[in-house]
Amino acid sequence: MRYVRFAFWGALGILLISVSLANRAIVDLQLMPDAVAELLGFNPSISLPLFVVVLGGIASGLIIGFIWEWIREHKHRRAAGGQAREVRKLSREVSKLKTQKNAGKDEVLAILDDAN
Repeated sequence: MRYVRFAFWGALGILLISVSLANRAIVDLQLMPDAVAELLGFNPSISLPLFVVVLGGIASGLIIGFIWEWIREHKHRRAAGGQAREVRKLSREVSKLKTQKNAGKDEVLAILDDAN
């Protein structure tokens, strides 16, 4: 399975490199459309290779998706944390009750009583 994973990542890397080499043309990215820029009087722009724009868009989409999903799952993580605290609390309580029940008994008999 490890070789399949290495083959997949290798093929993906070769694909990304070939796309990058095929799309080296410089493009201008503008902040606003021309009509809006005329109204405001400015329009910052930057010149980048096309593959940087495409791969940057993919990376930005992944990051935004990961953050969105992390925020969406917050309630589930909070509920799981609350349940874990409850389990720890109940475990301590069970240990305390066992200690109280077996107070003054022989250790071997206490262990045998706890097994039942």
